[in-house]
Amino acid sequence: MLFEQIRSGGCLSYLIGCDKRCAAILVDPHLDQIDRYLALTSDRGMRVHYVVETHTHADHFSAARELGQRLDARVVMHRLSAAPFASVRVDDGESLLVGNLRVRVLHTPGHTEDSMSLVCEDRVLTGDTLLIGGTGRTDLPTGDPDALYDSLFGKLLGLGDAMKVYPAHDYKDRQFTTIGDEKAANPRLQRTDRAEFVALMRGLDLKMPDHLTEALRTNRSGGKTVAQLIGEASKEISFMGLEEVRTRVEQGELLVLDVRETDAYAAGHIPKARHIPRGQLELRVDKVLPDPSARVVVYCQYGKISTLAAATLRTMGFTRAVALDGGYEAWRKAEFPTETAPAPAA
Repeated sequence: MLFEQIRSGGCLSYLIGCDKRCAAILVDPHLDQIDRYLALTSDRGMRVHYVVETHTHADHFSAARELGQRLDARVVMHRLSAAPFASVRVDDGESLLVGNLRVRVLHTPGHTEDSMSLVCEDRVLTGDTLLIGGTGRTDLPTGDPDALYDSLFGKLLGLGDAMKVYPAHDYKDRQFTTIGDEKAANPRLQRTDRAEFVALMRGLDLKMPDHLTEALRTNRSGGKTVAQLIGEASKEISFMGLEEVRTRVEQGELLVLDVRETDAYAAGHIPKARHIPRGQLELRVDKVLPDPSARVVVYCQYGKISTLAAATLRTMGFTRAVALDGGYEAWRKAEFPTETAPAPAA
């Protein structure tokens, strides 16, 4: 059996394959690691049949949908998952056939209602239900400490002390644990009384994950992250450096468009820059930039919004629109000339 653990910070994903049949599954893939997964599966000579999410993640962005499309693989989630892009929905006691491997599904809710664990030979992938020295939190949407108690004490801990445990997260560079080790040393599992365990979980004061709303939105709906939108836009345009922009502006070869909000423009902008807030770009651009053949450099504060704006301009016919690399912040730090003046009237 091929078994690869892929780490992205504290997030853990897995490539599991049948060597004889060259068939594999990817579990809990992270959006930032797509190229790595593609390279790894190619290097191992594996055909990925399933991309599996153990639950709807709230702390990182899932790559399941995109990998499913790029690898022509089925996206597998529990039947209670809200994600519309899941093509195979499974439930407790069912199995996925991966070559000669059998991957058994355990519904282990508590961290989320759609949480599941995957049993494969001598190991179990527990998602965020059982962690090394801890358990998943239950204070996020669809979390339930009572359900987590049942999942832990009624299912996972009964798999046998020798069963290896591979979680979806670990922030101390540990690879795995065992059921026996967790029974003996996991402080949350020492609360064997249901009421005590539930009280413990409800009393935890944990920091909310970064990008919680965006992660839940994209992972539940299949929508795109802001980083994805910017990344896609950056492939459709080109960029221009600070020195190049300054020289060409001084020579009158380049129009400059500021897409920040009005107060930011008034506080300081590149000399001779025209101004359209990003939210008004489509409505006002024909008035402010009447010549679609003009060479235009677009900038915002840090270079992200202007990337989107330049891509939008190109789709509207401004085919020579580019973005300023680094944005106004880089321009200001380079101590290039700036102006302060009210923005033009709308």
